[in-house]
Amino acid sequence: MLQPDSSSAPREDQTGEQGPPANTAGTAPARSLVTPELAHRPCTADVFPKEWVRFPHDRFLVTARWPAEHRFFGPVDDRHHDPMIVGETLRQIAMTLAHAEFDAPADTHFVMRDLEVSTDPAALLLAEAAEPVTVDVVCSEVRRCGRGLNSMRTTMEFHRAGRLVARGTGSTGCTSPAAYRRLRARQLAAQGARIPLPAPVPPDRVGRHRAEDVVLAPADRPGTWLLRVDTTHPVLFCRPNDHVPGMVLFEAARQAATAASGRRPFLPSELSVSFSRYAELDSPCWIDTEVLEKDEGEVTVRVAGRQEGESVFTATLTRAPAAPVRAFP
Repeated sequence: MLQPDSSSAPREDQTGEQGPPANTAGTAPARSLVTPELAHRPCTADVFPKEWVRFPHDRFLVTARWPAEHRFFGPVDDRHHDPMIVGETLRQIAMTLAHAEFDAPADTHFVMRDLEVSTDPAALLLAEAAEPVTVDVVCSEVRRCGRGLNSMRTTMEFHRAGRLVARGTGSTGCTSPAAYRRLRARQLAAQGARIPLPAPVPPDRVGRHRAEDVVLAPADRPGTWLLRVDTTHPVLFCRPNDHVPGMVLFEAARQAATAASGRRPFLPSELSVSFSRYAELDSPCWIDTEVLEKDEGEVTVRVAGRQEGESVFTATLTRAPAAPVRAFP
């Protein structure tokens, strides 16, 4: 459950809410708009951050909006936003700032190394969807490659309607097109090679409403699924790719945790994932689960992806109680 923590907060204002560093120059800082190109989302409806302001010491204030309805990152019940939208917003903000503020060229290839999100699901209310989300962002561990960017970590706090609703952090690596071609020569040469698309598990078993949004297929043993990769999906594969995007694996982890725990809706209060290698499109990827804790109020599930005998990712997801006590006033 999300708990107060001021260790990474930019500052506290007089109301006790987190906020960006105080502006001592006496002038309003310039606002920059998030474009679909910066967020790597061709469709404007899929872009959640809208604008940002830069402050000293690589700190930013981003304004975002979470729609009450979305073709993929929509609600999983009739009251709450899907906490996965927090991770997607973090990802989009990280790439936007990498391009616009840290000189990553437009043709940079990004790789997600790890992602952690902590939420208060009880505060992610659809009734407050019209309210803007303010995101305090700190960029750290910034490593340069010449004049460009090699990698950085982004740490964020998400506020809406006067409440802290989520925290998140993620590390992103950047690769030039030339280096990427060398690294992925075999896969790029075989681009178009795919394993046959298997039939999905029933959508309600993994917390989805539509079969086309299911990223798991049945396997031959309990607690294990086959990753189902539909490269025509308009949100999960919004642009051509030679590997499985990290957010697809993150969603696979959540769907697997939902199925393994039997808890629906599965509204994660804690999510963490680390990636060890690319997930390829031409080889089966197996998703294994282990239910670590299960009681009346909370369940934690460990999820692992493996391909050709090697680890692809590991994730841990904790589902909050069905009616969690709000951690903030």
